[in-house]
Amino acid sequence: MRIIAGKYGGINLKTPTFSPTRPTTNIAKEALFSRIDNYFNFDNIRFLDLFGGTGQISYEFASRGCTDITTVEKFGACVNFMHKTIERLQIEGMKVTQMDVFKFMKSCNQQYDIIFAGPPYPLPTLDTIPDVVFENNLVEGKGWFILEHNPQHNFKDHKNFWRSKNYGQTIFSIFVNV
Repeated sequence: MRIIAGKYGGINLKTPTFSPTRPTTNIAKEALFSRIDNYFNFDNIRFLDLFGGTGQISYEFASRGCTDITTVEKFGACVNFMHKTIERLQIEGMKVTQMDVFKFMKSCNQQYDIIFAGPPYPLPTLDTIPDVVFENNLVEGKGWFILEHNPQHNFKDHKNFWRSKNYGQTIFSIFVNV
């Protein structure tokens, strides 16, 4: 697991072997951040990482200058790994919340410019995530909700769907306020 660009660019983090992580491939991350770079200034955004896993997407945001990062993950081993990595890299502005993502979304009273969700692909409630995000008004104005999923899921008919990009078995669907 490598941080691709920015302040921490090139740093390799040993991928933990504990379950249930499924780190996003470097090729897919590079493509995703290339797209985000064209629309957002990382210095001025509030970022929410749902199903944070190892925290790799949050580290990419921090590396590019984002200082308002909230990462939500329910598994203790993942949370401990993120706390150690934050300390090792001396990342400022990254908060890790150990909690069920759905409970977090329903209790959250903040909005975010970019929300990323990389849930386990076999999660039975994966198809409901965009609805929960928008029902709870989590996306700020012209912000994005990005959902990582596999080809078994199709969101093109969702009212908030904007566009998607396919990288093999990884698809990033982007949703916006309508």
